[in-house]
Order: sequence, then structure tokens, then C-alpha cells
Amino acid sequence: MSGNVRSQFLASPGDSGPKPLDSSFPTRGGPALYNGKLYRVTYDNHLVALDMKTGREVWNQKFADKQDGYYSTGAPIVANGVVISGMAGGERTTRGFLDGWDPDTGKKLWRRYTIPAPGEPGSETWPRNSDAWMQGGGPTWRSGSYDPQLDLAYWGTGNAEPYDPRPRRALDSLYTSSVLAIRPKSGEVACYFQYTPNDVYDVDGTDENVLADLQIDGQLRKVMIQANKNGFLYVLDRTNCKLIAAKPYVKVNWATHVDLNTGRPVLTDVYKRFLDGEEVEIWPSRGTNAVPVAFDPDTGLVYASTWDVPRVQKIAPTKSAAPGGNSTGVTSRIPPVRPGDVLGHFVAINPLTGEKKWEVPLTDFPGSAGMLATGGGLVFTGKLTGELVALDAATGKTLWQFKTGSSINSTAITYTHNGRQYVTVASGRGGILASRYTGDRVPTGGSVWTFALMPE
Repeated sequence: MSGNVRSQFLASPGDSGPKPLDSSFPTRGGPALYNGKLYRVTYDNHLVALDMKTGREVWNQKFADKQDGYYSTGAPIVANGVVISGMAGGERTTRGFLDGWDPDTGKKLWRRYTIPAPGEPGSETWPRNSDAWMQGGGPTWRSGSYDPQLDLAYWGTGNAEPYDPRPRRALDSLYTSSVLAIRPKSGEVACYFQYTPNDVYDVDGTDENVLADLQIDGQLRKVMIQANKNGFLYVLDRTNCKLIAAKPYVKVNWATHVDLNTGRPVLTDVYKRFLDGEEVEIWPSRGTNAVPVAFDPDTGLVYASTWDVPRVQKIAPTKSAAPGGNSTGVTSRIPPVRPGDVLGHFVAINPLTGEKKWEVPLTDFPGSAGMLATGGGLVFTGKLTGELVALDAATGKTLWQFKTGSSINSTAITYTHNGRQYVTVASGRGGILASRYTGDRVPTGGSVWTFALMPE
């Protein structure tokens, strides 16, 4: 957006009207568009290609079974002429994977499991003479990023299953809670980085990988940035997946820091006390609520909506779970909230140093909306109480806000049409955790709001 937006702000909203949704088929990701077709993953494990002009189904491929614990929520991407899709089910005894598809015919080109079979690279991080690797998690439930120059797709993987590490013999459990750099034509893993070896905290690695070019020690480097659920903001070299920086962006008590030489978090006594059977308080329960951050190449800052909420967890009595069954191996809860508690922040962070340029506290409700940074120095985000807000990217000051009919859980988009710029956002309460904080105090909603820039 142009710089003069700050003084003009936005025109009155137009409401497209509520659209009823089938709550039994939720998805987190939108469609991918390519060569006249729209590709969409369904909750019940189908990848569907539609003709964009007619809406006619071109092909429909089922890739997993619900009874095996699989479901799907993320958006596919298209990389070098290949449609790549993932799956969900990390709290069940499943084995994660990515699939590559021919965009015209729907033919499956490859499958890349996120947990190696015995004898494959990484299999030494799973117990020998055990089927733990077949039920070890590593879901790919969010979407990937693609660098066409390097011809690499970057995809994050979810937690190890179960959270109780004893069935996994407390090994690293590759490639869970990691990022994989995939060659789109073959599914080959070019490199990887594991954020949280032996993940017992449900901190995943599925958050989006922001691809950027940063000046580091006088050299322009191709990096990827992730605000990991474990509370650390990572900067990796995306040519080789090597760690450049890792700084906490919320309160972290399960690790003191990340060792830049080994890439491994340095654990506190929380892990030992957890293994000893103690109920432990883990900070954070999640760094963000699985929503996108934004990166502004002009300021070099990352803008995030953070959660400052702990998780209380204890190893549960041992029980075996059938394939596809729910088995985290722990009991967990989130402590009660008192009025006036700060539960999160809107924050601007230097990804290399961890320095916070500004942060805006969120009381009573954490944030569950993604961040949108614009060229005009604005950052758009939203609140669970329904406000779409425009923040000054330099100071965090609220410059404009509008209260929609329900929670803002989505990420705003901006685009131009007939020479005029618009901002569109979906409004609707949703998600187990967000709804836990709002309760019935916020209407369910289900609408789309579009705002236009005022003319000169």
C-alpha cells in the first residue's frame, strides 16, 4: 500500500453475507491454482482438481483412509509442475507423508514419508526391532513454500507420536518436528533441519517457512524464517538447511537456548521432571496458534501474533493404541485465565538478533489471526473479539480498526482491481483453542469483509 494510506485509512466495509459451512469438514488451507485448474485437499483425504471456468471435477484421488487415523486440512502447492499435498493426524498412531501428483491427470508421481523405514537414512533415530516408526507421527498438516531458483519445496513436519518418549526410547525421531527441502520432481530430500529432536512438548515444525534474502555479515543470503511453535524464531540457510540464528520470541522454559553449532536446543530440568512423572508447566504451549507471520524486506522485521500461555503436562498411564487410534501418552491442560491476564502479543522482531522493536499486549484473549505486512508501512491483523486492525509497522500503534461480526482467525489479503486496492478478511469464530478463550462471548459468525482504500 502507498504511504499516504496512513492518513486516509479505509472506506466503509461491504459485507458479502454469511456463508454456511459444514463444520464436519474443516480445512486450514485454501486451494492452489495452476493452468486453469483449482486443486483442493478435502478433510476426508481426497485431492480434487476442478476446472476453474466450469467448476467441473477433472480428477479426484483418495490418498489415505480415515480408519487409519488420517485426515487432511492443509493447502496443496504447485512446484515445478507438480502438485504436492500433505496430511494430518499427528495425535494418532500414523506415519506422515507428502505426495507428488501430475496436475493434468492426477497420477501419483511419488510419496515421501516423513519417517524413514528401517535401513533408510535417519532410521537410526528410531528404536530397532520396533514398529514405533510406523506409528510415529510427523504429519504434514500445513502448507509448504517453494523456491523456483533452487527448485526446492520446503515443508514442515509435526510432532513425534506419542509425546511420551519412552516408546521411542527418547531418540531424536527423525524427521518429526523438522523442515524438509524436497525436490518436486522426485520427492527426494535435499536437506533437512530438525527444530525439536525427541519432541515431547507437541511443538511441531509445521509453521510456514518464509523465504527471504537477508544481509548477513555483509553477504546477501537466501534464508527461510520460521516462528516455531517451540518458542524460538529460526533463520536457516535455505540452500543447505544450516542454522544461522535461533532466538526466543516468547517465554521459553523447556530450553535455555539453541546451540548454533549443533542446532540442538539446550534442555532445562523440565524434561527430566516430566520423565520422572511430575506434572510440569511448559512455556510456551505454542509460540503462535498456527497462523502466518509476515516479513517486511524493507524493515527486515518479522511480524507475529504470539501466544504467552503455558501447557501443563504429565505422562499418562501406559496403554497401547490400535493403528490410527488417539494416543498422545500424556494428560495435559491449559491453566485457567484471570481477567486482565496478558495472553499474547502483536510483535515486531529482528529475526537475526531476536530484538523486539515493539510489542502490543493482548489481554483476556490471545490472537489467532495471521499477519499481513504491506509496502505502505502497515501491518494488518485481527483479534478474537472481532476487530480487524491496521498497525503502524514502525511503532505498532493502531492506526485503524473495524469490528466485524465475529472473531478474526484468518489472515487478511490485499489486492488491486480496476486500479483500486482492497483488503479482504474472513470473520468467524473457530478452532478448539480460540473457542476455548472466547466461549459464547463472541458470535459464531461466518462472513467475508472487503475494505477499499479511499480515493486520493
